[in-house]
Amino acid sequence: MADFSLIIITWNAKHFLEKCLDSIYNKNKGFEFELVMVDNNSTDGTREFVENKYPETVYIYNDSNKGVAPARNQGLSIAKGKYKLILDVDTELLTENAFAKLVDFMESNKEVGIIGAKLMFSNDELQHTCLKFPSVGVKVFTRLGVFGGSKMLREYYMFDFDHNSIKEVDYVIGAFQLLRSQMLEKIGLYDDKIFYGPEDIDYCLRARRAGYKTVYFPEVKLYHFYQRITKKFFTKITFLHIKGLIHFFLKHKYIIYPKY
Repeated sequence: MADFSLIIITWNAKHFLEKCLDSIYNKNKGFEFELVMVDNNSTDGTREFVENKYPETVYIYNDSNKGVAPARNQGLSIAKGKYKLILDVDTELLTENAFAKLVDFMESNKEVGIIGAKLMFSNDELQHTCLKFPSVGVKVFTRLGVFGGSKMLREYYMFDFDHNSIKEVDYVIGAFQLLRSQMLEKIGLYDDKIFYGPEDIDYCLRARRAGYKTVYFPEVKLYHFYQRITKKFFTKITFLHIKGLIHFFLKHKYIIYPKY
């Protein structure tokens, strides 16, 4: 059994998936891993593509869009690896032997429960994917598109941090989260009451409270072809995102910064 499981959820993203999987297999030659695919009812030929080109894939096909956290939990529940990587479909791995590097770091740092990688836009511009736990104010400002030079937002996005350095952080976004199975057994799965965001923040906070560190690890790099899908106010996905944020703050009972 492979010590490493890769879990990808997808929904009508075959155009991204081909590039993602090609980069994964090309950059990790000789490294044994398990691929678990959770398909949220794609109709674009994703299933046929995966079953034909990567027949060893453990494939789960849902008859409806289950959302992010529930679908990830489906994958995590059947993945067998000691380390389980949650990866967004709209990514392209850039680092040779990336999975081996991640495992080596985890093996040498037993206190680490979650690792995030260095994600960049396709023009090589940095994405700020390691962040401070948000306050209610931060989420209101970012929801309204108010950024400016606010000290609060600079701290939240860690603008002044050297993103070429390995560092313990509050949380890393769910586009890339490597999880230690031992931690999963202790704190459980993602909160499936959150359809889309902020399940990644919630999980890192729960890990911190259980005594595990979250680490930003820039020695592994990826392109993330990210497009914000909650930009418009009056859409179902935006409503579900805001509902998830409200659930998160009520669940953890804080406004400015959480207690551990």
